[in-house]
Amino acid sequence: KGTAHVPIIMLTAREAEDDRVRGLDTGADDYVVKPFSMTELFARIRAVMRRIRPGLADDKVTHGDIVIDRVAHRVRRGDQEVHLGPTEFRLLDYLIQHPGRVFSREQLLDAVWGSDVYVEVRTVDVHIGRLRKALNLSGTQTDPIRTVRSAGYSLDAK
Repeated sequence: KGTAHVPIIMLTAREAEDDRVRGLDTGADDYVVKPFSMTELFARIRAVMRRIRPGLADDKVTHGDIVIDRVAHRVRRGDQEVHLGPTEFRLLDYLIQHPGRVFSREQLLDAVWGSDVYVEVRTVDVHIGRLRKALNLSGTQTDPIRTVRSAGYSLDAK
């Protein structure tokens, strides 16, 4: 009885419609077929948490003077709203979940674009550039994204 309200997400290789229907009918809150990206899984976990326990969903994340509101899909830096495209938003959201950790271009491609999509590795550089430009719009803030030569990118720790 203590686990009656625990959300269940099925992670499976069974992709037939009757398997999905059976999984959801037996009590699963979501059904994810392999292969899937960690970004998709985290988004599905957040969605299930919002539906089941809205008060527990982690809708806003703060890092220094940067605030991401995942529900409203908005970003603020200090007292300014930052306008990001969908890819830059996902990229910032991923980096802000792991402050200080250095990610290679390949790791960022897998996490933000997905492992089943072919995108040129240098595409990450273009989107990091756009993200930097948007976050440093006034030109007075310090750049929160650190380039680590021969390794990748990191969102500097606070």
